[in-house]
Amino acid sequence: MDLNLSGKHALVCGGSEGIGRAAAIELAQLGASVTLLARREAALRDTVSALPAAHGQTHGHLVADMADAAALRASVETLATRQPVHILINNTGGPPGGAAHAAGIDAYLDAFHKHLIAGQTLVQAVLPGMRAARWGRIVNVISTSVYEPIPNLGVSNTIRGAVASWAKTISRELAGDGITVNNVLPGYTRTQRLDQILADRSAASGKTQDEVAQGMLATVPVGRFAEPHETGGVIAFLCAPAAGYVNGQSIAVDGGRMQSI
Repeated sequence: MDLNLSGKHALVCGGSEGIGRAAAIELAQLGASVTLLARREAALRDTVSALPAAHGQTHGHLVADMADAAALRASVETLATRQPVHILINNTGGPPGGAAHAAGIDAYLDAFHKHLIAGQTLVQAVLPGMRAARWGRIVNVISTSVYEPIPNLGVSNTIRGAVASWAKTISRELAGDGITVNNVLPGYTRTQRLDQILADRSAASGKTQDEVAQGMLATVPVGRFAEPHETGGVIAFLCAPAAGYVNGQSIAVDGGRMQSI
């Protein structure tokens, strides 16, 4: 199986922690040079120092805010001019919880800009390099809510669905250029996002966080939360040459929790 990413350059958003960090490590282990993008420079530097570089890769970081489309595009275009990007991992933190009907318009607009508009901005910034190479991988880290909405995550459910539809559309538009576009849908994964969900559900229900966690795990056939590297491995596989015919798909990494086919 061809998993070799030597000579490829990956831009991993949200790469300083959680699933983004795990994906960056997996991509580096396959030989890719990795640039991490996030807002906190100290955390980015820590992660860059943890990336394996046994194959002569060069790793780096880029400080940027997904909510500032103009600055984001300028930074990534500068990077891509210096070192063309072959792999783009779109990944950013989820919106706060709450009922869809109670969310303010600003909450929807903020999430729309940080997820869909940021994704579009990044794709346009790296696309010339991918087209020149006739090779590219775009992987969006979204949510199982694109198939089954998650209670009390109204804004997230809405925006994730929009991103999934956008991704499916551009997967058909870009396939002829040798570029694949896929989505990875994490289930309950041990990240800061899970900590936030546990705290929110505990506050809303009056249950302890452990009780909330046990209730969530009761819906997961494998009976445990995922570790970030398990999702990172799926992301890395979708970027490998072996996955070149996988395009326009939304792949759940949820321990079998979703009941839909």
